[in-house]
Order: sequence, then structure tokens, then C-alpha cells
Amino acid sequence: MDACDREYRFWKRDPLAIMLSSDKAFFQKMEYIHHNPLAGKWNLAESPEDYLWSSANYYAHGLDPFGIVHDYRLD
Repeated sequence: MDACDREYRFWKRDPLAIMLSSDKAFFQKMEYIHHNPLAGKWNLAESPEDYLWSSANYYAHGLDPFGIVHDYRLD
């Protein structure tokens, strides 16, 4: 594990991963992830910010109850 890696990983390393090369692509993927818990299949929350395990509340209101969100805007 590289020294700059986090102690715990959420995503696994994947040699076939596709880099998001534009802000537009990144925002589209983040929007999908934030709205996925609202989908009819899951129906876990009324809004992205209501889903406890989402980073949507951080980006909307600056709230990170677990202290684990890495803000892409700081890169």
C-alpha cells in the first residue's frame, strides 16, 4: 500500500478503471451516486441529503457526520 493511501479503502483497485477526464463526467457520476438511493428499486430516502450514507449532505450543506468525505474541490 502506498504511503499516501488511506488506511481503509471503500473502492477496490481496478486495472480496468476509467479515469474521469472532465468535470462534466465527474458531476454526472456523482449525481448518479447521490440519486441512486432514491431509485424505485431502493427507495431509501426522500432526497439525496436524507440518505445517511451519502456524501450529498456534505456537498449541499457541509455536513460530514463520519468525517470521511474527501472533497474533490480541494484537489
